[in-house]
Amino acid sequence: MDSSGIRILLVDDHEIFLAGLRLLLKNEPDLNVIGEARNKAEAFQAVRNLPDVILLDLDLGAEMATDFLPDLVKAGEPARVLVLTGVPDPQLHLKAVCLGAIGLVHKLDAPQLLLKAIRKVHAGEVWMTRAMVTRAMTHLQMQGLTKADPDRTRISNLTERELDIIALVGEGRRNKAIGERLFISEKTVRHYMTSIFTKLEVRDRLELMIYAYQHGLARLPSRASAA
Repeated sequence: MDSSGIRILLVDDHEIFLAGLRLLLKNEPDLNVIGEARNKAEAFQAVRNLPDVILLDLDLGAEMATDFLPDLVKAGEPARVLVLTGVPDPQLHLKAVCLGAIGLVHKLDAPQLLLKAIRKVHAGEVWMTRAMVTRAMTHLQMQGLTKADPDRTRISNLTERELDIIALVGEGRRNKAIGERLFISEKTVRHYMTSIFTKLEVRDRLELMIYAYQHGLARLPSRASAA
């Protein structure tokens, strides 16, 4: 099997749907299916093939992927998990994102949207709708994960350049585009991002995005986007 391009692992328990996915992805020269799994055990076995993106259904029949998602994220690292689900449950979607998925696409969405999401997620971006971002913000607030005074101190430690970069991350710009916008190298952007993560005590781009929206450091997107 050709392993060039973006390496994709499919995790879904429906054979007909898997067949459709294979056909869709086969027509994309930069997307290659390097493994398939129908349950938890097969998924953990298949991540040994080193996928770049794990396309994961939440409802696997006798199992729910949210029950083992954090372990799958860890086992498949640095692969990124993109949920592809037919379950119309916003709370379950939010739970998947909070457990480590970097994006979510509904099975009723257009095929081209899925292809775009795969490429965006592979590039390190987050694929979420405005509604999902809003729910994530509300969830964090309800869980008491942010405290006003410590946050003011963290934000006050940011430089003007770091604030510019955070705003551009909120617009959905990748490191290369941010560098071009600010006339600095992509490597320099990565250094700034590391500093931002440390100062704000966030783990990744998704947490930074939510934090930035919560505290007015970036504008909330008006529609589905990769951020």
